[in-house]
Amino acid sequence: MITFNVPPFTGKEFEYMKEAVDSLKICGDGMFTKKCHAWLEERTGTAKSLLTTSCTHALELAALLADIKPGDEVIMPAYTFVSTADAFVLRGATIVFVDIRPDTMNIDENLIEAAITEKTRAIVPVHYAGVACEMDKIMEIAKKYNLFVIEDAAQGIMSTYKGKALGAIGDFGCFSFHETKNYSMGEGGAILIRDEKYIEDAEIIREKGTNRSKYFRGQIDKYTWMNYGSSYLPSDLNAAYLYAQLELADEMNAARLHAWNLYYEDLKELQEAGKLELPFVPEHCVQNGHMFYIKAKDLDERTKLIDFLKENDILSVFHYIPLHTAPAGQKFGRFHGIDNYTTKESERLCRLPMFYGLKEEQVHYITDKVKEFYAVTK
Repeated sequence: MITFNVPPFTGKEFEYMKEAVDSLKICGDGMFTKKCHAWLEERTGTAKSLLTTSCTHALELAALLADIKPGDEVIMPAYTFVSTADAFVLRGATIVFVDIRPDTMNIDENLIEAAITEKTRAIVPVHYAGVACEMDKIMEIAKKYNLFVIEDAAQGIMSTYKGKALGAIGDFGCFSFHETKNYSMGEGGAILIRDEKYIEDAEIIREKGTNRSKYFRGQIDKYTWMNYGSSYLPSDLNAAYLYAQLELADEMNAARLHAWNLYYEDLKELQEAGKLELPFVPEHCVQNGHMFYIKAKDLDERTKLIDFLKENDILSVFHYIPLHTAPAGQKFGRFHGIDNYTTKESERLCRLPMFYGLKEEQVHYITDKVKEFYAVTK
């Protein structure tokens, strides 16, 4: 069976975890956490990065820093994971969903402005499959209406938009290091902070509402409770696991892109024949090979394709159920405008196996079976 995902592993993870244990500090903000922070800041150009226990918690931290309150409205696509909405629902906000673009599956930047009301506080673009949303337009709208931009870049590490790292363009950006992502610490994430004025508040909220970070840097002789907060710090063991992969980030990224390009080359004849659609990457975007998907004609064809691949020992999956159709989405949000593409495109999309270590012969086997399916179905 070719499984859908294999968590990334380089071979140095255990060695670094032992180093963390030998350092006698395995709780949050140990030496490997600091190494990860430095790597993220250097590679993205953000003012500050902070590891968190998940991308969900990074989003929650961003919502707190943006001071989202009950009655506020937050604009986002409905085609995303529940965490994108949960972070703001927990603050009492109403989620305003807008339609997606059918080419990139990202929020349609041209529909955002019409969804803005006097209650709108933030826009949350989601960079689906590591392909950037149209950030220039989104930032322009945010500036016009004085709104926060919080990038859900869970899938976007190593991707860029017009040369800028995803996650480092908006006010805050959120990465995921879940086992399904390009680089993993099992469960984990990071928040990127563009403006230095938010750094101290972020450290306090992340450190249970205390100024403990200043204490450890020797800036104060004791720490105390300063504000509300929670424990968003991952163990340094997790950070050690992650850092082993960040050291090889370019090599791992190249391997994923190689597999992505093999998929594309193998399947483009089916796209040219009108049998399916392949991912679209705008020229000004550099993607990271996070996922490879194909779009079938409709839900029925996708279901049959997934079943056919499973019969041939290939595990493929569909993705998000649009949030505005879910019970919680109807309870905590509303869809602005017409759902022209969100539901229709989500029902067509099928994700093929993609992971670090995926072999060329496995890609060719998968694409051969996809071709076989479409030769039979016509």
